[in-house]
Amino acid sequence: MVKKHVNTIEIKNKKAFHDYVVGDTFDAGIVLQGTEVKSVKLGNAQIKEAFVRVDRKGTLVLFNAQIDEYAFGNLENHEPKRQRSLLLHRREIRKIRNAIEREGFSAIPLKMYVFHGLVKVKFALCKGKKLYDKRHDLRQRTELREAERFLAHRHR
Repeated sequence: MVKKHVNTIEIKNKKAFHDYVVGDTFDAGIVLQGTEVKSVKLGNAQIKEAFVRVDRKGTLVLFNAQIDEYAFGNLENHEPKRQRSLLLHRREIRKIRNAIEREGFSAIPLKMYVFHGLVKVKFALCKGKKLYDKRHDLRQRTELREAERFLAHRHR
């Protein structure tokens, strides 16, 4: 989902909240090429199936994020699904690496947004939900919606 305000662009990953229990969140800068920045600012990106891993060098890398080619780009246009490095402090990277390797968490991007002209990625350490957890959440949302509807009709 792409959300455009006056000066902000947000590309959200709604699927993350359905499929995972979201834990600690982090905001990271992302290393992009010029045409990628222009494409993100137009809202032409998708992070639905993206994930973050720590590579051998100890840097965070964003995989499977699709940033569409810039329409007015030339031969130097970027590859849509390339790996992109994330920028974070070393201590935060260490914390994320430990959570992924030892505790079995996954690092899932929640949203990509533009902040003061810079593209940022907000991601979280997540645990996968079981099918019965998803059903339970759906049941709770349905009950809450019905209760709100009942109260709205009652106040008329």
